[in-house]
Amino acid sequence: MSKSDKYCVIMAGGIGSRFWPLSTQKFPKQFQDILGTGRTMIQQTYDRISKMIPNENIFVITNKEYVSLSHLQLPEIPEENIVGEPLMKNTAACNLYMANKIAEINPDATMVVLPADHLILKENVFLEKLELAFQQASANDYLVTLGITPTRPDTGYGYIQFVDKKDSDYYKVKTFTEKPILELAKSFLESGDFLWNAGIFIWNVKSIFSAFETYLPEMTQHFTACEYNAESEKSCIELIYPKVQKISIDNGILEKAKNVYVIPADLGWSDLGTWTSVFENSEKDENDNSINIKSALTYQSQGNIIHVKNNNKAIVIDGLKDYIVVDTEKVLLICPREHDQLIKDYVLDLKSLKKGDHFM
Repeated sequence: MSKSDKYCVIMAGGIGSRFWPLSTQKFPKQFQDILGTGRTMIQQTYDRISKMIPNENIFVITNKEYVSLSHLQLPEIPEENIVGEPLMKNTAACNLYMANKIAEINPDATMVVLPADHLILKENVFLEKLELAFQQASANDYLVTLGITPTRPDTGYGYIQFVDKKDSDYYKVKTFTEKPILELAKSFLESGDFLWNAGIFIWNVKSIFSAFETYLPEMTQHFTACEYNAESEKSCIELIYPKVQKISIDNGILEKAKNVYVIPADLGWSDLGTWTSVFENSEKDENDNSINIKSALTYQSQGNIIHVKNNNKAIVIDGLKDYIVVDTEKVLLICPREHDQLIKDYVLDLKSLKKGDHFM
């Protein structure tokens, strides 16, 4: 397929509450340089995909609050290609919205949808697998996803079960399972026919429209009311969004559709969804501590992640093991690494305090 028929949508609307206090409502994690590479998560996502897709075919869908921040961080992308949603409605609505915009420009388009905040270490493998996905999705009525080869029975990820046909580069999907309990995740790993759901999807605009018409017809009706890439688009979208169902593309379409295919991929992937995942993917010192500043002294301390926003501050830690320490202008967080799933609860509890929103 020609380069001009390939399109990309970067989804960048999340708040990243599990990354609090670094990720806040005003400045969520996709706009931050989490691993200290010199490029933010959304910039790294753009860097990867721009090797395959021209700038004019790359779109960003985000919360309207983050449109100017997206422009600032991705000046290479045309201004009209950065789109703000008036409300957070999960991933089905934003996928349909962007498919409509892209189809209006090119009715033969095949698009990849990517989260803005994932880590991919094996970039060449990623581009190779994506090329295969584009070929399959443009030539067939397939909804294609990249499935990550699991390395552990992780309960924080969704799983894709595939129907094995020997020596193939892609497989028909049998089932999707969202965040299973540990015993189930272990059995998935042992079976050998499950992959992690990375939330990377590739489809032709005609195929995804057909799927929406079949499985989410009411949502399809709402979106047909608008004229895309026109002056009236924004006001029309603001009118229909309150009426649109809040549902993920996984629950709304992929779990039900019979034409979903998966391409297994070992990408050196992480969704960087928690502080523990950052710890696992960052450089460590001789005591297995991940520290983002040079002015830190540690004694009898190991397995900690220490993230300090102020480079002019010195940090001294003694006798701490397997902890998360995050220091920002407004918040100091200290908790065991094994409690990183509770950070969302800390945020909710803090919000209930008087003037608690000040710390979000």
